[in-house]
Amino acid sequence: MSTTPALSVIRLSDLIAKGQLKGKRVFIRADLNVPQDDNGNITEDTRIRASIPCIQMALDAGAAVMVTSHLGRPKEGDFQPADSLDPVAERMGELMGMDIPVVSDWVDGVEVAPGHLVMLENCRVNVGEKKNNADLAKKMAALCDIFVHDAFGTAHRAEASTYGIAQFAPIACAGPLLAAEMDAISKALTAPKRPLVAIVAGSKVSTKLTILESLANNVDQLIVGGGIANTFMLAAGLKIGKSLAEPDLLDQAKAVIAAMKARGAEVPIPTDVVTAKTFSPDAEATVKAATDVADDDLILDIGPVTAKKLAEQLLKAGTIVWNGPVGVFEFAKFENGTKVIAQAIADSSAFSIAGGGDTLAAIAKYGIEDKVGYISTGGGAFLEVLEGKTLPAFEILAKRAAN
Repeated sequence: MSTTPALSVIRLSDLIAKGQLKGKRVFIRADLNVPQDDNGNITEDTRIRASIPCIQMALDAGAAVMVTSHLGRPKEGDFQPADSLDPVAERMGELMGMDIPVVSDWVDGVEVAPGHLVMLENCRVNVGEKKNNADLAKKMAALCDIFVHDAFGTAHRAEASTYGIAQFAPIACAGPLLAAEMDAISKALTAPKRPLVAIVAGSKVSTKLTILESLANNVDQLIVGGGIANTFMLAAGLKIGKSLAEPDLLDQAKAVIAAMKARGAEVPIPTDVVTAKTFSPDAEATVKAATDVADDDLILDIGPVTAKKLAEQLLKAGTIVWNGPVGVFEFAKFENGTKVIAQAIADSSAFSIAGGGDTLAAIAKYGIEDKVGYISTGGGAFLEVLEGKTLPAFEILAKRAAN
């Protein structure tokens, strides 16, 4: 399984240790794509807070600092007021105790003095950004002496502000957030402490089939949940009533089970489930054996016996990778499976890494943030790493470090 080149990139901390930032122009690509309400107010600022250490490091080292990010889904070449990073700059300024000017039309030149910070307006508005236009990337690279990639959430995209600029900038390095992601992923997948247990859950096998196939070659246990588990139950010959599943992927599910079995590993199939007749928070929840599912049942969670068994296995794990809740945890009657698993991960001495929006929501709901070894900030990027792909951001930074 190919994974992240863990140590083969230049890190911002390396350059600072050598005193290479003083008086230099530093361009930081951050991930400041925060949720906003209809009036443009920021509703959750985790990404802004997470980006500040990198910026502060560069300022403290005496650099002239530029930071940019995408926000929302603007149309290239058609800037609208709703696309502006103004609210982000204002919030970041509050957190850092400074005024942060926002610069528009910055591609052809930016004025910024050492020890000062400017925010460059939404980079996705630049024509050619998404297609990694070389002319645009060269203009961005000409703005700086050092490019810092610190946006793991965009690491799976080869765009002008994430890939092209890294190609052409005099020096390209990983910021502390990106470096921490690389280290955590490497620790979990390159040389994991065993047993290595992966939890992959979600509504569809089709969206995570390549992840399942890749993990089947590497993990000691592959716990499936949600709609994915229903498809695996069908593959094991169980009835699932009218539950969400993908019958056309049974052969692939059977192949994953066989691949695990051939290595002496397993995909634990639920022995009991929680069912309802309708998909609703008010629906009556019934716990039953997995062999007793009726034709009009919907499986909305794993049962308590299965949850307990999985929890025991997680407590014995050396490394845990978690992507996805195992049931409809948003509904109180169908949250037990996810809650038990979350608690087991919190109680386990294993190194754990978790990623994906629903997973982060479950971690927040059960208050175990400080008990998970590493919480990944990138949804799509995290999934692509689990698939065994080398992300474009890591690839270009490793190339530049080798030159």
